Amino acid sequence: MTSTVLQVSKQKLKNPPLQVHKLGDRVLRQPAKRVSKVNTEIRDIAIKMLQTMYSEDGIGLAAPQVGINKQIIVVDCEPDKEDAEPLVLINPEIKAFGNQIELGQEGCLSVPQVFMDVKRPASITVAFKDPEGKPQRLEVDGLLARVIQHEIDHLNGVMFVDHVQNAIALKKELDKHGFSVKDVQPMR
Repeated sequence: MTSTVLQVSKQKLKNPPLQVHKLGDRVLRQPAKRVSKVNTEIRDIAIKMLQTMYSEDGIGLAAPQVGINKQIIVVDCEPDKEDAEPLVLINPEIKAFGNQIELGQEGCLSVPQVFMDVKRPASITVAFKDPEGKPQRLEVDGLLARVIQHEIDHLNGVMFVDHVQNAIALKKELDKHGFSVKDVQPMR
């Protein structure tokens, strides 16, 4: 991929530049607006999102999670590898889903310490703009496909807990960590 890499240190900051909103905050349920022009402001947001994601031990972060109503997601499935390049996807759109569905454990910076199984397609094709505003297309599978789908859900006001099918286990897990099952919007 020949996109511009945003130079961001993967070190944890004591005071990350952005605050992650938690399950129950209305901002997480609003659909994000498309980015009309990729410019320095958008790149600055992406850098702050990456810094916040690394500081919070995440591997993905969507702009709505930090109170920014724009279609921007950042992903890095290898945060411990300094030379692994993070992905910045602006206006990401899934163009195709693979046929295989996999059950995998997911967590979310907006629902800390809660990990639940979620079914998702094992592979996807995603179209997006890179930090230079150039159109890109990626075919991905495994963890990267799962993280991109999880983050794109955030852009649509959907959270991973909405996909959890075991309602009893979900309620128990949310209660244990001080979250309310009332804030879940089950996908049926």
